[in-house]
Amino acid sequence: MSRKPTRGGLRAAGSKGCRFAGRFSRRQLIAGLTGAPLVGGLVLEVMKKRGWASYEEELLLAQRESSSPAKDDAITRPDQTQALARPEDFKAKIPKGRIGKVEVSRLILGGNLIGGWAHARDLVYASPLVQAYHTREKIYKTFRLAEACGIDSFLTNPVLCEVIADYWKDEGGKIQFISDCGGRTLAEGIKKSIDHGACACYLHGGRSDGAVAREDFDQIEQGLELIRKNGLPAGIGAHRLHTVKICVERGYRPDFWMKTLHPIDYWSAQHETERDNIWCRKPEETVALMRDLEQPWIAYKTLAAGAIRPETGFKYAFANGADFLCVGMFDFQIVEDAKIAVDALGSTLNRPRKWFG
Repeated sequence: MSRKPTRGGLRAAGSKGCRFAGRFSRRQLIAGLTGAPLVGGLVLEVMKKRGWASYEEELLLAQRESSSPAKDDAITRPDQTQALARPEDFKAKIPKGRIGKVEVSRLILGGNLIGGWAHARDLVYASPLVQAYHTREKIYKTFRLAEACGIDSFLTNPVLCEVIADYWKDEGGKIQFISDCGGRTLAEGIKKSIDHGACACYLHGGRSDGAVAREDFDQIEQGLELIRKNGLPAGIGAHRLHTVKICVERGYRPDFWMKTLHPIDYWSAQHETERDNIWCRKPEETVALMRDLEQPWIAYKTLAAGAIRPETGFKYAFANGADFLCVGMFDFQIVEDAKIAVDALGSTLNRPRKWFG
């Protein structure tokens, strides 16, 4: 999933059944039966007393506590009784930096959830679910909440250009559009992005990784040139550290970098595969390489697509040199994430890299 499973989103896979009886004491069951005559009422009443965590969450908690008692990570159960944060309760604003001449909030709204591209390991229903959730009005609400919290930029694929343009027109919205220039061809993606008002463009990480692997450096060079010819900041994205290394060795100096960053001590990373569960396989080497680059760095996949809680992931990324974070957020997560980002930025970070942008 694109977010942590413990915060109202999709749950982790792997349960073989509800197993309610094994989780509750005899006293709790009797108390539930007394106040709730039907089985559904029993479950509801007992779950209210125990909290809403699923069996899978209980299992993950038990595994964490047995292997690393002092560790605070994504498996920690949140306070499910706390009301959702509201924008009117959030008085601070996200600090800003610059990418080229463009002012950008240090927390950027990512587009994968709104576009329906859910990283959900092998849960095949996840992408259709987030697509169904994100109606036009829900997207507008997400943008409005982001702007209310000082998140002024939305980073996504050109396929959402029309939605962004309609939001500007219909709602009077001001959120900026940073494009990954995805499309049938790079030139086509760049042209569509610029024609629809993008404030910055970059070469999508998958495209850059592929170009470097094929030694197709003309594509990278021509892409950067085309973006800059149109007066926009031009960036290079990468999932693989090797991609950034080669670009640096060849003397490329983009206006900004998009590079994945997250720790790899979360649960699913311990079952490492080549599949959809790790996006930054060498975080320490990534931090060391990026430390010496003097261009702004937008870190993404900082929550490992939902496996890491933002309290951990945001501070980790900022403390290790990221200048901006691109984070996919549902509407009900935005205010909370904005608060966490402000707290992280206001804490003692001891960064190995000075701020850029």
